[in-house]
Amino acid sequence: MGKVGIAVLSFAHGHVNAYCHQIRGYDDAKLVCCWDDDEGRGKNAANAFGIPFTSHLEDVLQNPEVEAVMIASETSKHTELAVAAAEAGKSILLQKPMALTLEDCDRIIEAVDRAKIKFMMAYQMRHDPMNKKIAELVHSGAIGNVGVIRRRHCIPVLFNEGFINGPSRWHIDPEKNMGMFMDDASHAADFLYWIMGCPTSVIAEIDNILTDVAPDDNGVAVYRYPNKAMSILFNSSTTWAGENTTEVYGDKGVIIQNYDDSPSTNVPRPPDAVGLKMYLQEKGDWEYFDIPLPDGHGERIAAVARPFVDYLLDDKAPTITAEDGRCCIEMILGAYRSAQQGKRVMFPL
Repeated sequence: MGKVGIAVLSFAHGHVNAYCHQIRGYDDAKLVCCWDDDEGRGKNAANAFGIPFTSHLEDVLQNPEVEAVMIASETSKHTELAVAAAEAGKSILLQKPMALTLEDCDRIIEAVDRAKIKFMMAYQMRHDPMNKKIAELVHSGAIGNVGVIRRRHCIPVLFNEGFINGPSRWHIDPEKNMGMFMDDASHAADFLYWIMGCPTSVIAEIDNILTDVAPDDNGVAVYRYPNKAMSILFNSSTTWAGENTTEVYGDKGVIIQNYDDSPSTNVPRPPDAVGLKMYLQEKGDWEYFDIPLPDGHGERIAAVARPFVDYLLDDKAPTITAEDGRCCIEMILGAYRSAQQGKRVMFPL
């Protein structure tokens, strides 16, 4: 069996570099070529990965060696690139967030369904061993009925002059990316959707609190579910350090997760740091799970590549579907609407 051929459509979002580094080491996949509407950015990446660059999108989409594309453009360009790739019969890994409107999400879904190609969203939380264990424990009923779940997903980038004024500046452009809550809280929204399903309502506060360089820098959203359960999403782009990332409270026990976002993974940890533990009321004690902690958050980002290649090579369902990506965007848009209107917002929007 030959190697599956993969191309890159834009290097705007830095996560795709981690995927490329991984794919270069695989014996069942290869990087074929790349395109970018920023010629300098595209050529630099092409040289780094030893692949041809083209400034003409059709050169990639008409290349018979290319079976799939990884789209990592500015968020506002996701829809046009995903639709073009689907119409060309290329399978897709799409960087988060899926799109900036539900209408654009629907355009992507329609194009994917019409072309019958493979599609997966690039949300690394779904591939993290601790998160997969949390999903297994909750879905198996290990801690009974879940009443409240809190998830923190933070980064310190708005304190970083290089992020604000460098090539990544598009992240803080409202036309290209809406806001930092859209950009980064979508990770936590996808996690909550994965664990809890679709919410029925949200009430939120999203604002600039510590900086004024982006449309927003901190946000908290409280989602409610059909069974009255609550989830709390905390996202910040101004967090230097942290520890506790996830708490799940059930009527039979509690799950606590540590060191699972950038501020908690990329800072010093105690030598006896525990990533995941569970308390069961009937046992009256903590159970500790022996899941190794990564050396840096970049390891989690890089973990997206292998599941995508596996999905291309077999007939299993994707880890995160286009419909999952749409629900995540609806959760984020609902939170923005709640913050703007100062009231609870019901789903569907």
